[in-house]
Parts: sequence; C-alpha cells; structure tokens
Amino acid sequence: MTEQPLRLDETAVGSDPFAFFDGWLREAADSEPNDPNALSLATVDTDGLPDVRMVLLKGVDARGFAFYTNFESAKGRQLLATRKAAMCFHWKSRRRQVRLRGPVEVVTEAEADAYYASRPRVSRLGAWASQQSRPLESRAQLQAEVDRLDATYAEDEIPRPPHWSGFRLMPLSIEFWQDGAFRLHDRIVFTRDSLDAPWDIVRLYP
Repeated sequence: MTEQPLRLDETAVGSDPFAFFDGWLREAADSEPNDPNALSLATVDTDGLPDVRMVLLKGVDARGFAFYTNFESAKGRQLLATRKAAMCFHWKSRRRQVRLRGPVEVVTEAEADAYYASRPRVSRLGAWASQQSRPLESRAQLQAEVDRLDATYAEDEIPRPPHWSGFRLMPLSIEFWQDGAFRLHDRIVFTRDSLDAPWDIVRLYP
C-alpha cells in the first residue's frame, strides 16, 4: 500500500500555535534519530550581515522559545545588540518545518541558574573554560583549562558564569510547513502585530 502524504489544515492547527508546536515537537521526539529540539538560529551582526548556526531548544511556553549560550560568543553579542532573531526547526523524519521570527529577551536569573544546575558537570566546567567564538591555539589548551577548573572546584558546586545565560525568542510569526506530494506543500502561518495582540492565521501558497 502506498503511504499517503501527511496533510496540514486549519482545523488541525487550531488557534494556539504554541500548543500545536508542542504536539509536533513531541512527535518529532518519537522519530528523529538525534536532537529533535535542534534548530537553526539566525541573527544579524553590527554590519547587517546575517549569521546562522544550530542550537538546542531548552524550553518553550506561551512566553516564547528559550535557549542558552555564552553572552560573549558571536551569537550572544549579536543578540544583545539587536534583540531580534529567527529560528527554523526541520524534522526530516516527519517532513515538517517550523519557522519563527521576533524580538528576543534575556531569561531571568532564576531560569538561567536552574538550567545551568541541571547540566552535566563537564558542561558546567566548559561554560567557564570556553572563550566561545574566540581563537583557540589547540584542543589541548581547552582540555587543560577544563582539567584545571575540575581540580579547582573538586566536589564543590560550580557557580554559573556571569557571562552565561539564556535568551527567549518571543515570536511575532510562526509558520508551520508540511511536505506535500509534487511540492504542493501546506503552509499555515500565525502572525501578530505585537506580543499582546491576537494571532491572525493565513494559509500561504507553497
């Protein structure tokens, strides 16, 4: 029997894009071989040149989509300067994509502390050891710094670095894309004029 292509319609999407996204993310977790929470994060530097890289989503709710990073990294500096970003999730196993754009805010100190404390010990040491996005003489130099910090903190709690925290993208647009046969894809986009405005829902040509 030929597998029927998945379809996406306005009734299935409903009126809450965050709830619908949560359902897609849970389905992706069942089928993606690695990191269903991986996304491409697009930013812009001070010259107006776009930049993009993969990061991991670490929280989503009605406020927005949160991830964590070194504020002294390229993306950290760009986000602090512009306070705007875009995201794209692509789940190949589900033939689905979600795109978001909107302003960015820094997460609360409590949120950053809680997530940092949940990370493996070596990851917490790495947040201190890595001068992210800056030149590194050798891998051995990085490992030596991790080893030094490991000995320094021993069994003690490792505090969160002051330059390490998180951002939350608060979308003004969320587009859901479902692959269709013969490139007749389904695209449904939610948009709003401001963060406290109601969502408008529009179907787009593929």
